[in-house]
Amino acid sequence: MKENKSSVVRTVIGVVGVIIVLVAGVLIGQATKQPKEEKLAELPKPEISEGMRGELGIDKNINESTIDNYLNRSDSVYRDVRLFDDPGNYAAIGGDSYMSGIIEGFEVVPYPYLAPLAGLPEAVGKGYTGKTLFSTDKNGNYVANYVESKQILEDLFPKDKVIFIMCGGGGYAGMTKALLVSQGWDADKIYDIGGYWYYEGDHKVQIKTTIDGVDTYAFWKVNYHSIDFNTLHKKA
Repeated sequence: MKENKSSVVRTVIGVVGVIIVLVAGVLIGQATKQPKEEKLAELPKPEISEGMRGELGIDKNINESTIDNYLNRSDSVYRDVRLFDDPGNYAAIGGDSYMSGIIEGFEVVPYPYLAPLAGLPEAVGKGYTGKTLFSTDKNGNYVANYVESKQILEDLFPKDKVIFIMCGGGGYAGMTKALLVSQGWDADKIYDIGGYWYYEGDHKVQIKTTIDGVDTYAFWKVNYHSIDFNTLHKKA
């Protein structure tokens, strides 16, 4: 009888030992398992829209209506190129001179600080006329105004990433793409997705709120890249 009990005890201990080894193996395997490589859906090649939207350079396939399907990609950066408070009168064309909202994941790099504005609607006025990283010569070519101009552009718009650009109505985004392409960026990796004013997706970050009849703007919600021109070195 004692021998049978001892045999049972040895069997139980043996089973428990096997279970411990198996559990330990699973835990070690989970700890050392390499994360799976993210599989990203292939992007459609940039294709310019027809009509007025095409004149602004807005993409036909990835735009305000479809951008929600292309957010949070590890191979991409997202840039909104508006000013917080634009001196242009965009209310005159149904827009907003203040940045009233933004799409999640977009960082702000104001185009008016990058290069001169051109082709604005007459009702908007001249808009921003201050310092810029680049100017244009008599032939319309971009010329760096500062020693750091190109490096700043590369830091804000990494060449090794897909770049999604938007603004309020689409104009600044098209100008930004034109500047980047002129400086050596791959046009097939840049998408002008149009204007926030027409975005009806599920990823709005509301900046403008009205409290007791007064409009307030929570600009602190935005990752905003300003440029301190006073720290740059002017090119001859």
